[in-house]
Amino acid sequence: MNQDAMRKKIRELLKKHNLRVTKSRMAVMMAIHEKKAPMTHQEIMSILPDGFDKASIWRILANFAEIGLLVRMDLGDRIWRYELTDDRQTLDNKHAHFLCDDCGTVYCLPPVLLQIKSPLPKELEGAELNVRVTGRCSVCLA
Repeated sequence: MNQDAMRKKIRELLKKHNLRVTKSRMAVMMAIHEKKAPMTHQEIMSILPDGFDKASIWRILANFAEIGLLVRMDLGDRIWRYELTDDRQTLDNKHAHFLCDDCGTVYCLPPVLLQIKSPLPKELEGAELNVRVTGRCSVCLA
């Protein structure tokens, strides 16, 4: 999808959620769309042109996650990352991720089917399940 078509789609999405189409909101959504992988607040800020306020971007990310435009995740390294909600994700809005132990780069993995052969204990029914694969990425291995 070209940039103009993506901007149009984002505008429609923001309006659908009764949000004003602002320069900041558009910039955040475009940055995350272009990366096509989970991003930290710092990574998003590094992509945005100068002049965007860190606190405003935090609020935008939190708001987008709250209304379901983004998924907010912690992959076990205590760093929040944000990712577009889209059809690559499974029915519960999750898919597995690979986290490089050396450089911290995150890659989305194709859908994973996890089968549990015995009934879950009642305490785990309805629990959130996140699949994270760790190791060294191809760049760090080279």
